[in-house]
Amino acid sequence: MNHTDIKNQAVVLEDGIYRSTLLENPDNLFDAVDENFSTAHECFLRGLEISRNKPFLGKRSGPNGAYEWITYQEAYDRAHEIGSGLLQLGVKAGVEEIISIYCKNRIEWTLIDLACAMYTVVLAGLYDTISAEASSYVIEQTESKVLICDNVSKMDKLFSTKSSYENLKTIVLVDHPGDDFTNVEKERNVKIVSLDAVQEMGKNNLEELVPPKPENLFCLCYTSGSTGLPKGVITSHRNVTSMVVSTEILMKGHNPYNPDTVNFSYLPLPHAFERLNQLLTYTKGGRIGFFQGDVKKLFDDLQELKPTIFTAVPRILNRVYDKIHNELKSPIKMKILEWALRSKQAEVEKGIFRNNSWWDILILKKIQTLFGGNIKYLVIGSAPILAKILNFFRYALGCQVYEGYGQTESTGIVSITLPGECDAGHVGPPAPNNYVKLVDVPEAGYFQADGKGEICVKGMNVTGGYFKLPEKTAEIFDSDGWLHTQDIGMFLPNGTLKIIDRKKNIFKLSQGEYIAPEKIENIYLLCPLISQIFVAGDSLQSYIVAIVVPNDENLLELAKLKGIEGTYEELCDNKEIKNIILTDIQEIGKKHDLKGFEQVKAITLTSVPFGIENGLISATLKNKRFQLLKTFQQQVSDMYKISNGS
Repeated sequence: MNHTDIKNQAVVLEDGIYRSTLLENPDNLFDAVDENFSTAHECFLRGLEISRNKPFLGKRSGPNGAYEWITYQEAYDRAHEIGSGLLQLGVKAGVEEIISIYCKNRIEWTLIDLACAMYTVVLAGLYDTISAEASSYVIEQTESKVLICDNVSKMDKLFSTKSSYENLKTIVLVDHPGDDFTNVEKERNVKIVSLDAVQEMGKNNLEELVPPKPENLFCLCYTSGSTGLPKGVITSHRNVTSMVVSTEILMKGHNPYNPDTVNFSYLPLPHAFERLNQLLTYTKGGRIGFFQGDVKKLFDDLQELKPTIFTAVPRILNRVYDKIHNELKSPIKMKILEWALRSKQAEVEKGIFRNNSWWDILILKKIQTLFGGNIKYLVIGSAPILAKILNFFRYALGCQVYEGYGQTESTGIVSITLPGECDAGHVGPPAPNNYVKLVDVPEAGYFQADGKGEICVKGMNVTGGYFKLPEKTAEIFDSDGWLHTQDIGMFLPNGTLKIIDRKKNIFKLSQGEYIAPEKIENIYLLCPLISQIFVAGDSLQSYIVAIVVPNDENLLELAKLKGIEGTYEELCDNKEIKNIILTDIQEIGKKHDLKGFEQVKAITLTSVPFGIENGLISATLKNKRFQLLKTFQQQVSDMYKISNGS
């Protein structure tokens, strides 16, 4: 079991400040960096020492192929050569010069990341689905001389809004077709080379390493830009290595990261948590296998890789949960599954996590195989997840589940559940490397005196601010240096943090009631008839409405059952179908104690999914509320007109 008391997970200091109970020296919070790995480069050297000739980075050789691996030593040698090659391109070592990368998750991404750390070069990652406008902004703000792209199409996208960039001198293509780019180079005033050529240059001119210091900039993690242009979050080596030490303290005796770890990389690498996920893996000498780049093939990759740890966002787990329950047509099968889960729950509550009981072999194996059959740890972050879904996977997979809370500005983690935790509905106590407190949000009726308020953080994991944006930086810090997260939380009696609202997403209805749309959306997503939902409101109205993307398979099945003919698109325009879905989600809302003003009174069905491509969800799969409202403004207005009888 865990090395702390689950009933007492945090210490309350003066002024309502909470800290972890796991610190051996409570006064040493801001010095919690191990001297042996105070930079990302030193973290990799530790992994190299542990697993020098063992597999490190892997990719599939084809759609049906096995994973092929390079070792830690091979990765070190290639990173050294790539880093030396970057210096041959004019990048300066040791001065925190910034270069940009616009690639999907792949072996080369990590090699370039390691290469930059070897020479105190800073990597700014562009999300794979970033808009041309946002990417142009990042390249110009960072004054990048070098830009690394997957391929020609990515390069062309970056130039779709302008002909050239003032500081950009070289574009490095990872997948280089061998074409003659002479005309393109002249037109865009850049040199285009292959990554292989850069590595060869470095191999022939190996440079002595210029490793960073803890205070040096490690990377710029740009926000996904859901409310405007992305902001570059300044992330130091001290920030990320404090998270490594913090994880060591948190997971003592139960650390999911060890030399036998097999990690699956599919969440965007420009995202702070995925970057941290990789760092934690290679510090311990574990393996990282990359997905093929297609989310539709995610579970195919999982079944081939058989990872020991899976970092999931709630949206993926919600879909799997719905699919499993939709396929259980028989009440008898559902009852047997419930018996199996209750049996596994009893084991978990005794600290037993396994997947080889009779229930596992006879009933739960299919679910476990979906994730590769070897999951020992499930890490959940990015957005709230319903307790019953979290517990379903805890029992069905027979694994430790960690639910964390954090943001880019806190290097990924502010709090996380502890090993041995069996309850759901909270995100654990503060991490050992930060303090947490709540502050009043009077306009929304939240007060620290009542145990509720905006979550504020101070610690070694907290950013120094936004790159070249002092005004924006000033907006997130108060005069005492506390980072204001915009999230509303409350501490439970055992010292764990529960997220209850999002400050900037809350809106008020005409009668003065406040609405937290994300909470409502997460409850309605339990309806098997819907795939996505966006709850909208107007301060001049007394109720809320929603845009709904129906689940195509279940919608067609419902239509067949009701004798309603039509394509998926036609069914989305069918009034009877719409009323059935509205009634269903309202019933689910009642079961989950939504108040009357929290229930939607009208919905519009759309056959167009909210996608990254159409800019309606972020790279981390969250609703981009401003863009959704802009896109569906007419439908929202129409729903209010119809409901009001106008």
